[in-house]
Amino acid sequence: MGGFFAVASKEDCVFDLFFGTDYHSHLGTRRGGMAVYGENGFDRSIHNIENSPFRTKFEKDVNEMHGNMGIGCISDYEPQPLLVRSHHGTYSIVTVGKINNLSELVETIFKTGGSHFLEMSGGDINATELVAALINQQENLVEGIQYAQDMIQGSMSILVMTPKGIYAARDKYGRTPVTIGKKEGAFCASFECFAYLNLGYQDYKELGPGEIVVMTPEAVITLAKPGTEMRICTFLWVYYGYPSSSYEGVSVEKMRYNCGAKLAERDDAKPDSVAGIPDSGTPHAIGYANASGIPFSRPFIKYTPTWPRSFMPTIQSRRNMIAKMKLIPVHDLIQDKSLLLIDDSIVRGTQLGETTEFLYQSGAKEVHIRPACPPLMFGCKYLNFSRSTSEMDLITRRTIAKLEGDKKDVDISEYVDPESAKYNDMVEQIRQKLNFTSLRFHRLDDMIESVGISPCKLCTYCWNGKE
Repeated sequence: MGGFFAVASKEDCVFDLFFGTDYHSHLGTRRGGMAVYGENGFDRSIHNIENSPFRTKFEKDVNEMHGNMGIGCISDYEPQPLLVRSHHGTYSIVTVGKINNLSELVETIFKTGGSHFLEMSGGDINATELVAALINQQENLVEGIQYAQDMIQGSMSILVMTPKGIYAARDKYGRTPVTIGKKEGAFCASFECFAYLNLGYQDYKELGPGEIVVMTPEAVITLAKPGTEMRICTFLWVYYGYPSSSYEGVSVEKMRYNCGAKLAERDDAKPDSVAGIPDSGTPHAIGYANASGIPFSRPFIKYTPTWPRSFMPTIQSRRNMIAKMKLIPVHDLIQDKSLLLIDDSIVRGTQLGETTEFLYQSGAKEVHIRPACPPLMFGCKYLNFSRSTSEMDLITRRTIAKLEGDKKDVDISEYVDPESAKYNDMVEQIRQKLNFTSLRFHRLDDMIESVGISPCKLCTYCWNGKE
């Protein structure tokens, strides 16, 4: 995943850029970068943030960089922002999205006169460099951005900083958010709308799908009007979005309370207490507890001073180990208790299975699990949510393969339907494998209702395979 932030100000913007970008640290773990433009032209800095947070790595840079315009990003993949020189002049660019047809696009660039791409470690091509190459195929930046978004299979939101202003473009179907903030003498553009509130900005506007604006210290001008079709990612509310954010006017924290309440409405479990897997499961659990009347508790505490993110390591086994090491039990709240736990989702099932075993070892009598979203069935085609390379990494797909044996053409839709016998068989197999006392997933219709906007505006591909 990843996030970005941009500032156009009448005064030096580096302080706002630094903290606005840092507020996106929950969205990426590998690279951080900032680029600014001022009297001395462009200046840029990129750091590896795998073993140290963004703020620590950029403390020196923030005191040395100067400019009245800037863009910054947190990325799970490619180093960025990039500095590009083309017939559009010199500009800096950052992106958030996913390109599924990268190889085909590279070949297209080669056939139309492109000479080379710089390889990153591992031989991969920097996706942001490819986006720049596509933009450079057209006569102006607006047409270039639209061309890139039309050519890319996946999604792509883009910031382009030129000496005259910053172009902000939300991806074609609005799968990720871009919000504009305003304060006296400055505008900003941000993935997460909360990122600018403590910097003195107020909400100005949320870009629509495919909308392109140019931002200067004086104004934000729409250059391409928004489209009418939207498919914003529902998983942003369920998990990835920060609790204090909102998308399309819907609060992330409030949506998670709604999710928990809907889970409680359909449940007949009678646990002693309800708890959330910290941190993202906690608001879902609060919603469940408020609706059911069952007390909310914290039977284990997440130790975060030295491990701020459980998914920081890139190796899955180490990520699992650190996630386990971070949970400290409160034995008085576990011993001989029946616990109902809510997590945002079950992906591989490894961490949640280990957490359940951890609770049993700490004296729990029962552990009921309630994921806050339906079973994940498909790898996301539109956003880089996971480093998984195969849908067989999903516990649902492995379970279905076990149930179906050697059958080649399996109708996944039967396993998506919560009213079907095959769905129930799959859920029971997962329950047994992970040793839960009971397991009930959130229903897709209830989850959509928890968001509260038109279902046709929401992407639910990872759950039902519908684009």
